[in-house]
Amino acid sequence: MNTIVKLNLQDDSTVNELWSLQHKAYRLEAELIGFHEIPPLLETRDMLRHVKEEFYGCFDSNGELMGAVATEEESPGKLTITRMMVGPDHFRKGVAGNLLEYVFKHYDEMEQFIVSTGKLNIPAVTLYTKHGFVAVGLEEVAPGVELIEFHRSGTH
Repeated sequence: MNTIVKLNLQDDSTVNELWSLQHKAYRLEAELIGFHEIPPLLETRDMLRHVKEEFYGCFDSNGELMGAVATEEESPGKLTITRMMVGPDHFRKGVAGNLLEYVFKHYDEMEQFIVSTGKLNIPAVTLYTKHGFVAVGLEEVAPGVELIEFHRSGTH
C-alpha cells in the first residue's frame, strides 16, 4: 500500500531523498527532451530546502520515496503543479497518477490546475492527458526544446 504525505523540507534526510529522486527523474527527462538545463537539475539541496512549493511524496510499504509532486498556488483558485517526479525503479506503477489524484482531492477548491512538460516527454504528456488535462499552449524555451502547457478544470 502506497502512502502520500506532505514532505517536510526542513528535515535533512527528507531533503536528501527528494534531491536524489529529483536528479534521477529529471536526468531522464533531460535525455528525453534533449535539454540538460532543466531548473531542478541545477538546484542544490539548500536551494530545494528554501523553495516556496508544497511537496507531497509517495512512499512504498518499506518507506522508500517512490515519487513526489510539488504545487504552488500562484494566483487565487489556480494551482500549478510545478514538479512531478518518479524514481526510475517505480515507473509504470501508477505513482504519478496517484500523486495527481491526491493533488486533485487535496486541493478540490481550485478552479484550475496547470502543468507544463517537454513536448518530447511522451510519458508525461500521456499522463496529463489521461488525467483530464488539455494542452493550451506551446513555448520554445531553448532552441529545439518546446514545453506544452496543460490546464485542467478543478470542478470535476
